[in-house]
Amino acid sequence: MKIPRCMSTQHPDNASAPFFSTNCVLAGEDEIREAYYAFSHLGCDEQMWDVEGKEIDTYVVKKLLSYYPEYFRKNVLGRDLRLTLRVPNPTVERAEAKILLETLESIPRSYDAARLVYGRDIVPIFEVILPMTTSARCIDRIYRYYTDHIIGRQSARFRDGDITIAEWIGKFSPSTIQVIPLFEDVPTMLKVSDIMYEYLADKDVKDQRVFLARSDTAMNYGLASAALANKLALKKFDEVAARTGVRLHPILGMGSAPFRGGLHPHSAERVGREYPSVVTFTIQSAFKFDYPVNEVQAACEHLKSRSIGPAADIDEEKALEVIERYSQAYRSRITELAPQICRMARYVPGRRARKLHVGQFGYSREIGQVSLPRAISFTCSMYSLGLPPELLAFESLSKNDLDFVLEIYPSFRDKIEYAMTCTDFEGPLMSRSLRKALQASGFDHQASKEHLQIVRGLRNAVDACDSAQAGDLMLRAALLRGFLG
Repeated sequence: MKIPRCMSTQHPDNASAPFFSTNCVLAGEDEIREAYYAFSHLGCDEQMWDVEGKEIDTYVVKKLLSYYPEYFRKNVLGRDLRLTLRVPNPTVERAEAKILLETLESIPRSYDAARLVYGRDIVPIFEVILPMTTSARCIDRIYRYYTDHIIGRQSARFRDGDITIAEWIGKFSPSTIQVIPLFEDVPTMLKVSDIMYEYLADKDVKDQRVFLARSDTAMNYGLASAALANKLALKKFDEVAARTGVRLHPILGMGSAPFRGGLHPHSAERVGREYPSVVTFTIQSAFKFDYPVNEVQAACEHLKSRSIGPAADIDEEKALEVIERYSQAYRSRITELAPQICRMARYVPGRRARKLHVGQFGYSREIGQVSLPRAISFTCSMYSLGLPPELLAFESLSKNDLDFVLEIYPSFRDKIEYAMTCTDFEGPLMSRSLRKALQASGFDHQASKEHLQIVRGLRNAVDACDSAQAGDLMLRAALLRGFLG
């Protein structure tokens, strides 16, 4: 089983619009072109086709094969290249639940389209990603719905003496699919062993892909907590593989913004070293469109050729202590800042045609419920306010905590130092305790004068309700950073 290394995604974190798009907001045919471009020009070997929270084209396989026949004859979809669907999770996303069924129904149709083109049995789509996975049952329901209710029904007859469904409309293939669980919150990442043991117990599989989120985890628990939770989960995956004999192939979802992972063409080698057991990294829109093509290609080639090893060791007890303290401090600060974040988020320029969606930021009942924008808009809003989210809760880390984080997560220093170059130290959101903690820890990077000037003008434009000026300045700052959020 060839496991992809570079998963192109549709995360809208890019500041620059791609050259092939007819609009700065990608949708429809532009996303078909994007998938081809990611494969043919950038060197990605997988495209996530995102059904969750946005309108998508379920005829993507047919269109790719008919629009670009020469390329896909040489680079077989489903063998050399992978197209992987991210589907809604009915347990959580009730309004999107039935879209899951429509999407699963499209898999046999895509198989038929590929068979017509290739003249043989080629399975172009055989995996789906399940977001917000919290239990083995969540994964198993998708697996069984496909096998029992899509594949299984083909042998049913309309009535006694009549033909079967398969005889009427043709055989359904593939006979099974694999479901990739996407773990997005810290509590679930801490119990991935139990979830995977339970899910794999009755499956005859040799390989299983697993997916860890970074953006939403950071937004809900803070940068350091997200990184430590990822490291703990990766170590647990190794333990599951050793115990079950099933090869687990981790995917790590990272954006270009330091807060959302900090994976871009200039950091690819460092990120690969820091996460030695990760097989597949996400190549999000800023990575693809905000850097020169040759740099993107070189970074993808490095990620595809790097050696995979065991996950790094981590002291779980110490990590959990840091996560607990840091997350509490982070959430407390976010509660205070939520109104300003939401106000600024109204001016974040769109980059993908998405359905209306507001992420829920959950707290205990004593604190209440706070609504925040999605992770990319959240990150962009914090940068636009002059307080990058990487810095939130930094003051909660003791010297021992910081030493531990830097040992386990060395790039934390670079991320904090970069965030400081985009910080307005005289701005209304900078606290005395944060400034003091940064200075005491030896962080003294100066803010970029150009970014600082833009951010201060942006805040004034928002105060004046000048949406045109605010949008223009927000985009200028994003282009300077090399990512929207």
